[in-house]
Amino acid sequence: MQVVKDFWRCGIVAADAISIAQAGTLDIAQIRWLPNRSSLHYLADPFGLWREGRLHIFAESFSFRTGLGEIDVLVLDEDFSILDQQVILREPWHLSYPFVFEADGETWMLPEAHESGALWLYRAVDFPFRWERTKQITLDHVPLDASLIRHEGHWWLFYAPADPPAGRLTSLCAAHAQQLEGPWHPHPANPILIDDGGLRPGGTPFVMQDMVHLPVQRCEGSYGTGLRLLRFDQLTPARTATSFAGALAAPAVAAPFIHGCHTLSAAGPVSLIDVKQMRFSAPALAAWPERWLRRRQARTGVQFA
Repeated sequence: MQVVKDFWRCGIVAADAISIAQAGTLDIAQIRWLPNRSSLHYLADPFGLWREGRLHIFAESFSFRTGLGEIDVLVLDEDFSILDQQVILREPWHLSYPFVFEADGETWMLPEAHESGALWLYRAVDFPFRWERTKQITLDHVPLDASLIRHEGHWWLFYAPADPPAGRLTSLCAAHAQQLEGPWHPHPANPILIDDGGLRPGGTPFVMQDMVHLPVQRCEGSYGTGLRLLRFDQLTPARTATSFAGALAAPAVAAPFIHGCHTLSAAGPVSLIDVKQMRFSAPALAAWPERWLRRRQARTGVQFA
């Protein structure tokens, strides 16, 4: 049990992802911070979509009491005032990294759910509040933080492998498909890259200068200490070639949350980030026994007195 805990919070950067990548810093624009509910709760892994002048932010909602992540949606107006916030996905397993996107006239989500042993595709039944689990995507590994982009006639999915555990932060895999529903074909070179500095996906892939760029987590010293931009100089079903095109750290205005930054996701004219503070928390430590029981109950269905 770790004595020092990671606490995250999410922010809205008043700049698009490409501008941030070109500048090589998150200090280029004003940031609006989203509040956490309590000292034992945080939001992380933000992804967003605009609809009818409102920004819908989907994020991991984590409680130290339960030890399980759920998916929240926050609905914000054009001035980024919060109009509504609700839990929209809750499963027996931990959920995080709610990668949301639009395709084929529908709105979809690929939340991280490796404790279920699978990757599940969800479809919005009544955006943004009601979602249905529609399909299991089967790959060569149970994926972590799956990130999707359509590029040059292919759907591409980037992910970290859940096994072996040693590769969760340092290995990157890829798969491709003609249709979103599959079949998905793992890249023959998987893992396509291994780097001790960290390669777990950390946000939305985007195209800059005709090449796909993928934010990946820097994990030197601790989990999610920053981001690197991985550029795909070549990306085909037979071969990949990559190079690093920059790095991002928590902005100075995030203080005291300056110990990490592990998400950069594009949301039209703005970008969404999360930043980390590492600190001792007596309440979080005190909640550990309750958290252990709740997680055990969620996984087994056994009620504990």
